[in-house]
Amino acid sequence: MWLLGAAALLAVEFGAVANTVMAMPWELVVNRLPDAVQPLFAPLAAVGDALANLPTLLTREIFDNQGWRQPGGGWEGTFLDLAPAYVWGLRVVLVYVYTLVWLGWLWKGYLTYRRHYRYADWTPRDDVIDRFRNHHWGLFGAVIVFTFLVMALFAPALGTTTIEQNIQNPYAHELKYLTETGQVETVTVGQANLYSGSDGTNNVGLMTYDDYGRFHPMGTLPTGKDLFTFIVHGARVSLFIGVTAIGLSAFLAAGFALLTAYYKGLIDLAVVIIGDSIMSLPRLLLLLLLAYVLQGTWIANIYNGAAVLALIFAGTGWPFLWRAVRGPAFQVSEEEWIDAAKSFGQKPRITMQKHMAPYILGYLLVYASMSLGGIIIAVAGLSFLGLGVNPPTPEWGRAIDVGQAYVATKSWHISILPGVMIVLIVTAFNALGDGIRDAIDPKSDTGEEGSSEVAAAGGSGA
Repeated sequence: MWLLGAAALLAVEFGAVANTVMAMPWELVVNRLPDAVQPLFAPLAAVGDALANLPTLLTREIFDNQGWRQPGGGWEGTFLDLAPAYVWGLRVVLVYVYTLVWLGWLWKGYLTYRRHYRYADWTPRDDVIDRFRNHHWGLFGAVIVFTFLVMALFAPALGTTTIEQNIQNPYAHELKYLTETGQVETVTVGQANLYSGSDGTNNVGLMTYDDYGRFHPMGTLPTGKDLFTFIVHGARVSLFIGVTAIGLSAFLAAGFALLTAYYKGLIDLAVVIIGDSIMSLPRLLLLLLLAYVLQGTWIANIYNGAAVLALIFAGTGWPFLWRAVRGPAFQVSEEEWIDAAKSFGQKPRITMQKHMAPYILGYLLVYASMSLGGIIIAVAGLSFLGLGVNPPTPEWGRAIDVGQAYVATKSWHISILPGVMIVLIVTAFNALGDGIRDAIDPKSDTGEEGSSEVAAAGGSGA
């Protein structure tokens, strides 16, 4: 029954999921493969495009907020001829209701599994989840992070317009609007943007319409492009960079921590030297240097530089995560069960995977969640300096850059709102990390008892 409900929830938005997957720059990656292999991916691309075009429940084709005023009053072209602001608000509410239903259904599935299908009546992970549910600071972080994730995953549905129409290729799209003479005329989106910019003197502020009947929840950029659409699609880019960088860093950190703890000796010394050498370098200068050097490579074309940033942060960030989990890895390597596994001739890979990796998983999760906020700040900083994600791909730091000259004017929203978003997201990830840490290890110390609980919580769940 639970699986049927999950399948139904997925089916109504499967096209949106496929669209998110197909939005990744697969073509650039496939083009780097041997010529003999590339034709094999053509059928997969066709299937992916077909799935991405499937109708969805929350599509803007149904809840369309783009229309024009009628000479006699009212609107035409929008959903039920409602005002664009109401249609956009309805679509946002439906998106978050849908994701909350998904969240509730997943929680129901977990409770059903926990009560009726799990072999063990209790595991340490149960206490971790119960403690986190009572951790208000951690829950605050979880709510904000959830909001951010929904914003990134459902960016096409949440935006007041599409990224192609308003940001990437505005002159290829047209819109209708009501002129001052009472006539309905057509103009390209690019031309409308020229007269809808916020530059301190002229301003399209928060929750207002421009002269062409377009609603802007967060106002417009100096170029006339919708800031909210820029923000939600920028969240997707930030999430891609952060998750990719943290994922690679965590993989390297965990792998090196397990290897050095198991074998020790020269392997540990070599990793210590490499890691400390990377950590000793001025990280900002290293980021600037690598971002500049890799600008002309094929990787720089993936998300207009986002993939380069992800690789840079992964390559320079793994030593910090490795240092955080190296101690726990060494601690578990001295336990009796590890010696017993060695004495029975168990393969090193099996020992590290089954008996050591679960021990450091809790630590890795805490430090990774706290590091993600720092990556978002660094990405925004590099884009602010012109070395991050390149136009036209949206990135929050570039919005702060173009709006810094208008902070003291009535167009303050251009820089202030993205800045507030960054502060809020970084604080949320730190709060989430604090909550996870306190839930896993309520004593918040490094003693044997607390560490054993972290190990059990990180590796249990059978």
